[in-house]
Amino acid sequence: MSKNVLILTGDAVEALEVFYPYYRCLEENISCTIASPVKKKLQTVVHDFLPEMDTFTEKLGYKIDSHASVDEIDPADFDGLIISGGRAPEYIRMNSKVQEIAAHFLKEDKPLGVICHGQLVLTTVREYIKGREVTAYSACRPEVEAAGATYIEEMLHVDGNLVTGHAWPDLPGFMREFFKVLHVPQKTGV
Repeated sequence: MSKNVLILTGDAVEALEVFYPYYRCLEENISCTIASPVKKKLQTVVHDFLPEMDTFTEKLGYKIDSHASVDEIDPADFDGLIISGGRAPEYIRMNSKVQEIAAHFLKEDKPLGVICHGQLVLTTVREYIKGREVTAYSACRPEVEAAGATYIEEMLHVDGNLVTGHAWPDLPGFMREFFKVLHVPQKTGV
């Protein structure tokens, strides 16, 4: 039986952090639905670092369709959840349905992959991440710790069903670990 994965995101999602997981799921014959607060064509962004800047830059990326509004989503229909990073988590976390979906995966101990700034969504359901170990983009550390989670200074960390990554360069390992907790056998060489 094929698995069914949900990706939660919105406008200003880091392009690699939505496209890479989406296409990796499709490559593994996993049904994958992208949901956002409003069903629409989402504007992605590309974050990168320049030697002369102390923080990352942001440029417009490709657009990607969300397949559903979060209000149309029943989290019980999905085997796993990925929350992409970028700036999208800053505003989607304020949506009560997004919070409900994230809480469902934590309460039910279902596979959950969260990368970069995606942990900002988890800070809104702090009762379910209190005492959990996560990594995140380093600028999110204060929010992660204020929510009661333990920030791990690694690029990738697995705590039971919860796979967390620092940023887009960590996507290959992030997806390998996510597929392990999702119980998807990996093809050799991937």
